[in-house]
Amino acid sequence: MKKQLTITGMTCEGCKATVTRNIKKLPGVQTVSINLSNGQTIVDANLIYSEDEIQEAIGKDSKYQIVRQETNLRSSSAPQSTTATKGFFATYKPLLLIVVFIAGVSVLAQAGQHGSIDWSLWMRHFMAGFFIVFSFFKLLNLEGFANSYRMYDIVAARWKGWGYIYPFVELALGIAYLIHFNPTITNLTTVIVLGVSSIGVIKSNLDKRKIKCACLGDVFNLPMSKVTIIEDLTMVGMAAIMLA
Repeated sequence: MKKQLTITGMTCEGCKATVTRNIKKLPGVQTVSINLSNGQTIVDANLIYSEDEIQEAIGKDSKYQIVRQETNLRSSSAPQSTTATKGFFATYKPLLLIVVFIAGVSVLAQAGQHGSIDWSLWMRHFMAGFFIVFSFFKLLNLEGFANSYRMYDIVAARWKGWGYIYPFVELALGIAYLIHFNPTITNLTTVIVLGVSSIGVIKSNLDKRKIKCACLGDVFNLPMSKVTIIEDLTMVGMAAIMLA
């Protein structure tokens, strides 16, 4: 998909090179064509990016600023639907299926062991599956996740390295829940890590920023929404319950 926009502030080849280099940091960007005389820029990428996302890549406080709405130029072979025209279930189908599968497996893990469901054990199994599965998708394209995550996370925005570490933290938490490692430390870490992560998610929703949610890494193009808030706060809530 190609996006056409106008960027101001470029006065020399060095400026052009800087803007090109920064935009190419976005995962899936193939080429960046810039007309230095008028700032007209065409970004050719495999993923859908909004003006906000491209501006974040260039630098929100940079002297290079996007000044008009992007124009989407789709080839005849490109898909014509966007998340804006999709229904809720069509948009979030991958996330919903994953959550349902993890919840179901967590119930089956107790099959034949108890006369009724032990909800404390169910939460531990669910959180183990959640962290392991979600870290898997993030690790499929670690750089792509880090670039997307820093667009809204308050820690990754200041230290990009956190975006590279975070999937491994999730994986470690998943294993910790699976083997029942020191429940106090595991649950407290979850409350802190996801609690801090929720701040950026909530702020992005309040600011009505149209950016991609990085919860499933760079594999699926899920929009940031209240669903992401519910996802994070539910995990924080379950960890807090088990911590009590």
